[in-house]
Amino acid sequence: MTMPDDDILAPRKSRSGPHSPGDFSARGPIIDQEGHEIRPETLEQGFREFRFEFGQGFGNGNPFGNLTREQRIARFEAIARLLDVAFILPGTNIRYGIDGLIGLIPVIGDLITTAISLWLVREARALGAPWYITARMLGNVAIDGVVGMVPFAGDAFDVMFRANMRNVRLLRRWLDKQPRM
Repeated sequence: MTMPDDDILAPRKSRSGPHSPGDFSARGPIIDQEGHEIRPETLEQGFREFRFEFGQGFGNGNPFGNLTREQRIARFEAIARLLDVAFILPGTNIRYGIDGLIGLIPVIGDLITTAISLWLVREARALGAPWYITARMLGNVAIDGVVGMVPFAGDAFDVMFRANMRNVRLLRRWLDKQPRM
């Protein structure tokens, strides 16, 4: 049996009364987890107080809360360290990060780490870095991403080039020249 198009767009009312299986209206008292009855007006009041704050506009929501400038810089540096120098190769003094590890996955790994690096450049721009600093940062990310695509040799290059740590140094030098607020 097929359903008429009219029923798909505007379903018919139930013929079996108000308490049919398709009727989702509340019947009886509302009980909490402890077994106490919840009055409907207190339930409505709770929902009025419950809301999300996503910031002004779609693109300005911050999933990490409202961070200060210093906290954003610290987060920038921590992510760069994680990507480039978080670990030491045992028995050597060679430092590497998850950029070198994820980069071992052909193409996809390098795309992922390049995307994270691009996000860091965006963060630097949000911190007020001028266009010439962000252009140099983008150049570092581009070199790291393109050369990193070469199997194995590109991963070795990722470990040695450390584009994100270079970007941290660029941002730090620029920030140190700025007057304190």
